[in-house]
Amino acid sequence: MKIVVLDGFTLNPGDLSWKEMMDFGDLTVYDRTLPEEIVERSKEAEVLLTNKTVIDADVIDRLPLLKYIGVLATGYNVVDLPAAKRRGIIVTNVPAYSTDSVAQMVFAHLLNITQRVGHYADEVREGKWCAQSDFSYWNTSLIELVGKKIGIVGFGHTGQATAKIAGSFGMEVYVYTSKAQHELPGNIRKSGLDELFATCDVVSLHCPLNESTREMVDGSRLSLMKSDAILINTGRGGLIDEKALATALKEHKLLAAGLDVLQSEPPLPDNPLLKLPNCFITPHIAWATKEARMRLMKQVIANVKAYISGNPINNVLKND
Repeated sequence: MKIVVLDGFTLNPGDLSWKEMMDFGDLTVYDRTLPEEIVERSKEAEVLLTNKTVIDADVIDRLPLLKYIGVLATGYNVVDLPAAKRRGIIVTNVPAYSTDSVAQMVFAHLLNITQRVGHYADEVREGKWCAQSDFSYWNTSLIELVGKKIGIVGFGHTGQATAKIAGSFGMEVYVYTSKAQHELPGNIRKSGLDELFATCDVVSLHCPLNESTREMVDGSRLSLMKSDAILINTGRGGLIDEKALATALKEHKLLAAGLDVLQSEPPLPDNPLLKLPNCFITPHIAWATKEARMRLMKQVIANVKAYISGNPINNVLKND
């Protein structure tokens, strides 16, 4: 059996091993694959593994030996599912492997904004503390999280993990979710979306990206936020209208934003958010702790093994 990994570098830049996958067949791993290279590299593959390389209907039609597509991530919008279904191709994903790492990144951003750790580390390196007359030095406002309201949009795995951490910080937790109030933990309150944006000190996005949520954080919704509120996005870049956010930040309509995802990745150099002093951007790394990537690799291997055994798991088309 021929197995091809089209873009394995982000999962395994060299600190993990593909050895177990090699036991299943003839394995070829590419760090990255350009769109025009996909068919040639995959033409003999029964099993095709992809992270962000798009497998569209045209590619699927040109790969007659293909029987299985494994997505090296939770989201599987890189695969044309109707085309795969027509061919009887199994498509799998890896749910929830990065839940704790992503929730951790929410608070990495939140603590950076409220405590300005990076800023003060730079100030100390530049000798500014050494030059002070007092034992303590600060030149920005510092913010305590206890008692602050955090609004969590989406209450799946990462939303729930984020809520748990927020509770440990003594924050009041509000969620926008389809779940009824009686289905939520006792310390969590259900909220309407506009109400959440209008009343919460922190808003953290954890919902999937689809046509109903695309650019849900637009100029109108940003205008609801308090001027000292903080927006965090570790979900999907497309949830935010980036031009509207840039305008709101420039005009100090909210205090700051912490983003791990953008609409275009990598971003274009003229993205208006990149150089704003109150916008803190990390390069889509919330998922990428070694522990999370180890879980991802383990589950990818388990998915392929289950397919070979004739009992596929994490099949995103099984209920389609």
